[in-house]
Amino acid sequence: MTTTYAALLRGINVGGSRKVPMAELRTLVTGLGHDGVRTHLQSGQAVFAADHGDEESLAAELASAIEKHFGFAVDVIVRDHAYLKAIADNCPFPAAELEPKQLHVTYFSAPVEAERFAEIDRDAHLPEEFRLGDRALYLYAPNGLGRSKLAEILSRPRINKGLIATSRNWNTVVKLVEMTGA
Repeated sequence: MTTTYAALLRGINVGGSRKVPMAELRTLVTGLGHDGVRTHLQSGQAVFAADHGDEESLAAELASAIEKHFGFAVDVIVRDHAYLKAIADNCPFPAAELEPKQLHVTYFSAPVEAERFAEIDRDAHLPEEFRLGDRALYLYAPNGLGRSKLAEILSRPRINKGLIATSRNWNTVVKLVEMTGA
């Protein structure tokens, strides 16, 4: 049975380093035996169909191929359409009422427990807020991610220790649901 997935690459094509041209990424993913390969933007999203593997093995396969081809390691999270749709559908914030730049999802490589975030004084960062989901964190940042003090705290290595974490704005969250559902 063929399943459609999105691969989320962390930290590529930012500031002129760790360049992964999307045309090369599409060729690389196709070369791994996957079908219907498409990319979205330059920030590291590839959609593909696979008839073998699971999210973890596909992520490891792609990360290994990227390191071999480009010469540097890239963290990769792979999620299927059903998961991506559930993340969008279960957003605890009123996404339809917000500007897409105000809402972000951080995808994690594994489940996260609330205790990981216990030291964060949520009231001190209002009106910014975050909520946990299934291997994800939803962040409402009314002034955008670049100005968010809460986003800065949430991205600290000690908070995310042992996890791959990569964030996407709401437009990209919705687009990945659309692309994997086609």
